[in-house]
Amino acid sequence: MIQVLIIEDEKPAARRLSRMLDDLGVQVNQMLYSVEESIVWFQENQHPDLIFLDIQLSDGLSFEIFEHVNISSSIIFTTAYDEYALKAFKLNSIDYLLKPIDEDELKAAVNKYRSQQTKQNNVQFSFDDIRKLLVNPIDRKFKKRFTIKVGQHLKIISVDEIECFFSENKATYIHTTNNRNYLLDGALEQLQLELDPEKFFRVNRTYIVSINAIKDIVAYTNSRLKVVLNTYNESEIIVSRERVKQFKEFIQ
Repeated sequence: MIQVLIIEDEKPAARRLSRMLDDLGVQVNQMLYSVEESIVWFQENQHPDLIFLDIQLSDGLSFEIFEHVNISSSIIFTTAYDEYALKAFKLNSIDYLLKPIDEDELKAAVNKYRSQQTKQNNVQFSFDDIRKLLVNPIDRKFKKRFTIKVGQHLKIISVDEIECFFSENKATYIHTTNNRNYLLDGALEQLQLELDPEKFFRVNRTYIVSINAIKDIVAYTNSRLKVVLNTYNESEIIVSRERVKQFKEFIQ
């Protein structure tokens, strides 16, 4: 019997996927709904054979789970976003299913997993492998500009004019080099997939900063760092402790 786990922040979507799998004779043993919950669960439980993994969860990208836990389970990605990384993921995982999940595509993915199990040829990969595919897929094109609605006008903002992106009161904003804030459609999780990782870094759940806008970096409590930007001063920008190592690599 295959041990199956679903990680999905939308409970109706998780229940639908579970029913679809049940129709294929696959029983779901566990459902998890966030990055934080998943990390704790993996640390305390035996890992399943197969994981259906949503990329964008309510508290961050599911790839963060791999930073804390070494997972050897086979994985089928599920996501609502069709990115350029799609072809690369297909080469290195069981499959990559776009929402809403199609029954035939799900059946094919499950059969693909079963076939690999029969041949004892599981595909295993690390977080580093996944991150490289995410940020460096072949022919990946990153955002060069954003179009913002200002009243009755549309304003074009180049990424070179942006100091940071931040979320506030469930909304996302751009802060520009001329010390202005603009409301932006979309969430920080989606922006992470659209921005050049050599220029922008998500320091915590609230901020993505541009390397060109960093004025100073100061040691902070609990082994964290405070980032000071050229013009943004509305609140402190603190690099979360679990992202300090990656941030240091980013600025080198």
